[in-house]
Amino acid sequence: MTIYYRGERFKDYNTPKKTPKHHSKSHAVLVKAGDKIRLIRFGQQGVEGAGKNPKTKKEQARRASFKARHQKNIDKGIFSPAYWADKVKW
Repeated sequence: MTIYYRGERFKDYNTPKKTPKHHSKSHAVLVKAGDKIRLIRFGQQGVEGAGKNPKTKKEQARRASFKARHQKNIDKGIFSPAYWADKVKW
């Protein structure tokens, strides 16, 4: 299933994709919950997260700091950019 929304192509709803040509944001996702549809852009272009399984202590500390800083916004749910950044990049 391919979805076109505001000139962009998405594989499906709630499936993040990289946006290398966007000037500031590294990822985008077309979110659908019930009858609400919203385009969410998240992640700073050129910055990598620590990944799902950080190996070094520095990566582990970066991941813990991100989650501590943004926990309130992550808890807001699927329409929050922090939720998607946590899920995809951290």
